[in-house]
Amino acid sequence: MSKAIKTVNAPVTEGFLLSDIRRTGSPFGRLRANSMKATKSVLALLTAAFLLSSFLPGSSSGVRSVLAESNSQGRRISADLEEAVSNSPDGVVRVIVDTKSSSNSTAYSRLIARIGTMGGIVTRSLNSGKTAAVEIPASAISALADDNAVKYISLDRNTQVTGHLETTTGAALVRNYGTTGTGTIDGHGIGIAVLDSGVYSAHHSFNTNRVVASVDFTGEGRTDDPYGHGTHVASIAAGNNHVDNGMYTGVAPAAKIVNVRVLNSLGSGSMSNAIAGIDWCVANTAAYNIRVLNVSFGTTAVDSYVNDPLCQAVRRAFNAGMVVCVAAGNTGKDLSGNKVFGAIHSPGIEPSAITVGAANTLGTDSRSDDTVASYSSRGPTRGYYTDSLGVKHYDNLVKPDLIAPGNKIIECESPNNLLLTATPTLDANVSTTVEHKMMYMSGTSMATPAVAGAAALLIQRNPNLTPNLVKAILEYTAKPLSGFSNYEQGAGELNVEGGVRLAGSVRTDLVGRALGDPLLTGAAPTQTTTIAGNSFSWGGGFLQKWNFVYGSNLILKYQAVYGTGVLLSDGVVVSAGVLLSDGVLLSDGVLLSDSYFASSMAAGAQSTLALSAVGGDLTDAMLPTPDPDPLH
Repeated sequence: MSKAIKTVNAPVTEGFLLSDIRRTGSPFGRLRANSMKATKSVLALLTAAFLLSSFLPGSSSGVRSVLAESNSQGRRISADLEEAVSNSPDGVVRVIVDTKSSSNSTAYSRLIARIGTMGGIVTRSLNSGKTAAVEIPASAISALADDNAVKYISLDRNTQVTGHLETTTGAALVRNYGTTGTGTIDGHGIGIAVLDSGVYSAHHSFNTNRVVASVDFTGEGRTDDPYGHGTHVASIAAGNNHVDNGMYTGVAPAAKIVNVRVLNSLGSGSMSNAIAGIDWCVANTAAYNIRVLNVSFGTTAVDSYVNDPLCQAVRRAFNAGMVVCVAAGNTGKDLSGNKVFGAIHSPGIEPSAITVGAANTLGTDSRSDDTVASYSSRGPTRGYYTDSLGVKHYDNLVKPDLIAPGNKIIECESPNNLLLTATPTLDANVSTTVEHKMMYMSGTSMATPAVAGAAALLIQRNPNLTPNLVKAILEYTAKPLSGFSNYEQGAGELNVEGGVRLAGSVRTDLVGRALGDPLLTGAAPTQTTTIAGNSFSWGGGFLQKWNFVYGSNLILKYQAVYGTGVLLSDGVVVSAGVLLSDGVLLSDGVLLSDSYFASSMAAGAQSTLALSAVGGDLTDAMLPTPDPDPLH
């Protein structure tokens, strides 16, 4: 163990603070190469206790201790309200204030008046004037609880049904993590450009005209979605709660959708189409506040990212301030079901992109049974350049960056689309109303928009976050899955709750920050998240080109790689093709014990596998429920 994990003092020139940052090829499991043999093996998962050694206890502010003291004197505040205040001490909370029985008829009116002086608003009088629904700054809760007229204060909890995707990603937990400035954390005001096969904008999951722009680069002169892919993708990122009482709500349900059609009616396109679409987004970022790009397609990676024109276009978008989320690809196994490594698609090989693999939730909201989908493409990246001597030099970057739910996801269906016509079983039979119909789809294409929606929520919570910081936060707060290497899961599975909470703790005056300056406005947040009753620790680090770095100073202190004009992955410089602290060359064509590199797969086989992934792994999945009100 001690040999596999090294603690280093990174020089300032590498962009990281000296103290308390450790680097390793992979703390969750690594691939070790032996240059004398043609086999490799996957090491076992390191213990969670090792990662926990870098965590800091405590909460995001001193509010928790004040509330705990108040609660100990009669416990007048509900536990979830206490947690909401602790998670967002500068925000506004919706609460139910119950008053004590009193013969003093003026007690209630005096309390209401006091709530007003605290900046609160009574939205409804309940219980014959003895109880009030109130919106009030979180900072005032402690003082309000100490008022003699108050019997108990509880969170005004949402009773609306939340869907599987919204729940299992943690997105449902963050809606009240905002401030008076941000409002509800639902992505409103943030533009997500969906580069895909078009969007059926009349679907009621996009009500209130949230498809704010549509442009076609296929030459077909249309921006709807006859293929059926883009509509599903857009709804994962930003579908609202209109259908079936919110069962199919997306991650950022109020975000603006920019429909950039680069795939034609057959679901195919060209690199030039995609590049034109990305360049259009760069030119129009201010007009639609495009802060996030979603690219749920790819092509076989041949060139090094340094020369790949699609990767260069992604880098231009990144340099323009956009977070670019890209699908890893669906060739993680061969036709016999064997694991395949080295099949990350372009532009997923681009270091500045957040490359997303697919997790299989087995249809449960809890994270305890999640796994990596069998078809999800694995790293390392195998783009290459050839030197003057004819020697190929492979990038061998550690990818994907994250995984997110992507197996048998139920979201919006465009009318009579080609995918559904070819595979009628994809229809989830949610509704007979065209504008309410939903369908199943699987793949890293479905996982990617979940991360894009999460990026929009982080940016809404803290608009000054750089693309590098968004990526770092999402990776730092991810949950590592047991038994899978970084080449399979990246930093781990998406954790929207942790990501938004940490983003809210990051200072907003980031311009001009120097290496080692405090990154947070207060103490480090608690580095655990609970989703559907399952609590887990954050991974506590992020990926670089060839290794993984972790440690509490990554969130406590500003690092040079969080700025603009640099890449998050550029913090460590080592010899090309070497995994830091492994000290091994990833020899070209080396076979793994249970898998092999994708370069040995025929192009036709890769295409067949990619298309077959739409049906997903044959496991349990989220179940559809009929829409009870299809006519509105």
